[in-house]
Amino acid sequence: MKLERRTQKVAPMPNFIWRMARYGLFAMGLIGVSVLIGTLGYRYFDQLSWIDSFHMACMILTGMGPVAEMNSNAAKLFSSFYALYSGVAFLSITAVFFAPVIHRLLHILRVEDEQAER
Repeated sequence: MKLERRTQKVAPMPNFIWRMARYGLFAMGLIGVSVLIGTLGYRYFDQLSWIDSFHMACMILTGMGPVAEMNSNAAKLFSSFYALYSGVAFLSITAVFFAPVIHRLLHILRVEDEQAER
């Protein structure tokens, strides 16, 4: 998932769209793995139903907060560590998704700046 260097031209729009699709799929994969970890953890540690475990994992991952009370110490520990992980994961996944857009914007500004200096 390389991006063009400073000395290269800005990538054409079809290449940029393809890059956005790849980064988007990668971000969706990270979200899927994160939700799977949370769902399995809530199912195992607090014996929530599959749908409640999925709901809880999604709510925690997006920062909305818990929807079920944890009944055991193991469940509370898992929930705590999953919440810490989710905070970092959500920000990281957002950065991965928007990296091509930010890079393209900065690259365009750099190319325009170099042309203005000539």
